[in-house]
Amino acid sequence: MESDRLFIGGRWVAPSGDQKITVASASDEQPLGSVPEGVDADIDRAVEAARTAFDTPGGWADWEPARRAESLMRLADELDARSQEMSARVSSQNGMPISTATAIEGSVPASLLRYYATLVSEAPEKDERVGIPIGTTLVRHQPIGVVAAITPWNYPQALAFTKLAPALAAGCTVVLKPAPETVLDSVLLAEAIAQAGLPEGVVNVVPGGREVGAHLVAHPDVDKVTFTGSTAAGQHIAASCAQSLRPVTLELGGKSAAVILDDADLAGHAEQLFAASLLNNGQTCYACTRILAPRSRYEEVVEFYAAMAHDAKVGDALDTTTQIGPLVNSRQRARVEDYIAQGKSSGARLTTGGGRPPGLDHGWFVEPTIFADVDNASTIAREEIFGPVLSITGYDLEDDAIRIANDSPYGLGGTIWTQDPDRGTELAGRIQTGTIGVNGYLPDITSPYGGMKTSGLGRELGPEGLQSYQRLQSIYHP
Repeated sequence: MESDRLFIGGRWVAPSGDQKITVASASDEQPLGSVPEGVDADIDRAVEAARTAFDTPGGWADWEPARRAESLMRLADELDARSQEMSARVSSQNGMPISTATAIEGSVPASLLRYYATLVSEAPEKDERVGIPIGTTLVRHQPIGVVAAITPWNYPQALAFTKLAPALAAGCTVVLKPAPETVLDSVLLAEAIAQAGLPEGVVNVVPGGREVGAHLVAHPDVDKVTFTGSTAAGQHIAASCAQSLRPVTLELGGKSAAVILDDADLAGHAEQLFAASLLNNGQTCYACTRILAPRSRYEEVVEFYAAMAHDAKVGDALDTTTQIGPLVNSRQRARVEDYIAQGKSSGARLTTGGGRPPGLDHGWFVEPTIFADVDNASTIAREEIFGPVLSITGYDLEDDAIRIANDSPYGLGGTIWTQDPDRGTELAGRIQTGTIGVNGYLPDITSPYGGMKTSGLGRELGPEGLQSYQRLQSIYHP
């Protein structure tokens, strides 16, 4: 798939530069296609288009919520029509198993649009409050303005729409900068936007690297920044936004813990345990890659995870039977292999994997890898690996498990595994994390999602996700 245009101001326009972003298949390393690489001048054009679309009297920001909701519903329909192709493009680029891509990348964006279309239609734009001791105040919920949305490669469409859907529903306009690793799906997204008939400049798409992203973040006509990616990149973005006191939402890294309690039904929750830790080949920010196991069942837990990893079907991302696909590129594979080497040298016990799967000579594959006897202070237990590598650490009492789970710079996800849901819920409340599940976990689009500590700032999804794209104005009457 080849594209020679950028989607700016509701039109396909020639790029300002002459460089291309070429993407190769994660499964066989063969070229898939290319798109123009945006430069600062393209960002300037995109922000100007978004600014004009937002500031124009009677434009998108001034539309009645029900009218904006109709546009979002049309866009959802256009995405549904492209669901199969979108899933295949994402899977080919980043190695996500096609079964996962179909369930998430091919369906979640439309679900988010429909959810926020309904929510904004029902949410009041203003409310009147009786003052104390006298007077009344009219509180207005207004769109915040032009939004810079910077998205990662691991779930490029689902994470784009955690930003686009609430921002558009609120009446904001957006400049979207997708990650260079996954840009072919962004062309399909732009085609859907054009076909849905959104007004010119409401959504603009400019692929590019870090420098282009930095220019977008610092642009004086941007009113809010929303970013999903690494903690290191998020810290730079936060510092840039602090200079102009610009609102920012950051969904960053994670090193979540799966706390296996002494009564956990491992066999009965095998599918959920796999998904919680190894979904998308471990390229998931909230993945529970630290497994905390009770001493009384430690070897049983180790054997369970070792068998899970050993038996997982590793193969081409587009094969519907694949459970573990390749990593996104050679750089990411080298990073994961470096962590595996550190795990081996740290004294941890390698039970499964640790190398490249035999018979897969092309593509960026790494075997699902399990380390046992891992000290929670070791590198593989503390740093985000972003691959199919799990560490298993033992604990004695429940309080020890909570202490170890909380002994992390991150706080994004987590799980508790038990046959007693009340016990699981009580322990979940003691873990320092923004989200957590009992006997399974996936983000819920109706509930706030985000991290504590170095896992981020702010919340996405749910009504809270809509509110983050609104500013409040109080109008007092004596």
